[in-house]
Amino acid sequence: RKILLSCLYYHSAEMPADTPICKGYDFNDGVNLDKMLEKMLTTGFQATNVGLVIDEIRKMRKWRLSDVKHEDLSPIYQNDERLQDLETCKSIRAKIFLAFTSNQISCGQREIIRFLVEHKMVDVLVTTAGAVEEDLIKCLRPTYMGDFKLKGADLRKKGINRIGNLLVPNKNYCEFEDWLMPQLNQFHDEQEKNKKVF
Repeated sequence: RKILLSCLYYHSAEMPADTPICKGYDFNDGVNLDKMLEKMLTTGFQATNVGLVIDEIRKMRKWRLSDVKHEDLSPIYQNDERLQDLETCKSIRAKIFLAFTSNQISCGQREIIRFLVEHKMVDVLVTTAGAVEEDLIKCLRPTYMGDFKLKGADLRKKGINRIGNLLVPNKNYCEFEDWLMPQLNQFHDEQEKNKKVF
């Protein structure tokens, strides 16, 4: 029995003093979004990864060129006279790129992305043509909530498409095509008439 216990039970090593303690947000303290987001780091599982992302975004938004030592700049920037002025360097912030796939526009993430762009929280969007198409379609007709378990073949017979747990009626795509094709034809006619491709 002693041998068995010694194989199963090991004495715990002391945790390093700087090891964070797992503890989630206490809603008894009221609802405070900033504090909830801070607590993500110590909530555990995927919430910790959300917390790490939040920290990284905060670093990107806080960063200024003045944070970089002059000698650590690329030689091309070291010799740029405009960058010799500290105030100028303080005004130059990180250029934030946001890359996403079309399904992020199909779902409710679209409104978050729109907010980020509207409030100049990102500088560059990198996406697919499908994302632009989905955005235009959602301007014309809504996308509906469904379920991941719905059978695609059954929905197809009803003229409904499934994107994960989202439902998109065929008429959404038809209306988009009805709106887009006359514009493409007009662009073509203008190019032919003016002998100028744009």
